[in-house]
Amino acid sequence: MAVSSEIRTEALVSGAVELGVGLTAAQARGFVRYYAELVHWNERVNLTRITDWDAAVMRHFLDSLSVVRALSPDTLSGGAFVDVGSGGGFPGIPLKLAFGGMRATLLDATAKKTAFLSHAVETLGLRDVSVCTGRAEDAAHSADMRERFDAAFARAVADTAALAELTLPFVRVGGVVVLHKKADIAAELERAQAAIETLGGRLRAALPVSIAGLDDRALVVLDKVRPTPQRYPRRAGMPAKRPLT
Repeated sequence: MAVSSEIRTEALVSGAVELGVGLTAAQARGFVRYYAELVHWNERVNLTRITDWDAAVMRHFLDSLSVVRALSPDTLSGGAFVDVGSGGGFPGIPLKLAFGGMRATLLDATAKKTAFLSHAVETLGLRDVSVCTGRAEDAAHSADMRERFDAAFARAVADTAALAELTLPFVRVGGVVVLHKKADIAAELERAQAAIETLGGRLRAALPVSIAGLDDRALVVLDKVRPTPQRYPRRAGMPAKRPLT
């Protein structure tokens, strides 16, 4: 699929401003280049069902940038984050395009997807980005990744309790986890409360994403207040099959 050179970036730039993110013309062009690579690779690797530019701006790029609502200025200027289950690079690559000073680790269990991520990072000229192939359940037990990050993100379709187990072990005490969820999240958060506390977290808020086109989304923000017990996360597949209650 060819990407038109006439793609207009006004909606991307104005939407980012609504989220409190200012994008330069060069950064906006970076998003267009990223989109072109995503669409090209998507012909042979299942990265996304969204290939229309306008839809990608809303459901991928602006949705990714919405996490800035939960991050401190220090984290945005030079913090380290891990994008768990990065897939096509969301939210990690949009964050790096907008905030080049951040240090990123993009983690995914599928080698074909991490091959794309490595290609995208090189093509876009992104620095301080590591791409890792592996499951979160295993990676979170490695000494160089456990409780090493200022922030962890996940956009996976999974229960909050399961996602908490897959993300909180990566984050240092004082750091934050941000989960992309549907706006109607109250009952799920109630079920996940015990798991969050067990894993060393505390629910800060479920923040609505108050931008047209994303008003069905919420950001579940978990603060890391205690070290995660060493036995978590459990072995591969267990957090999703048997979420902590």
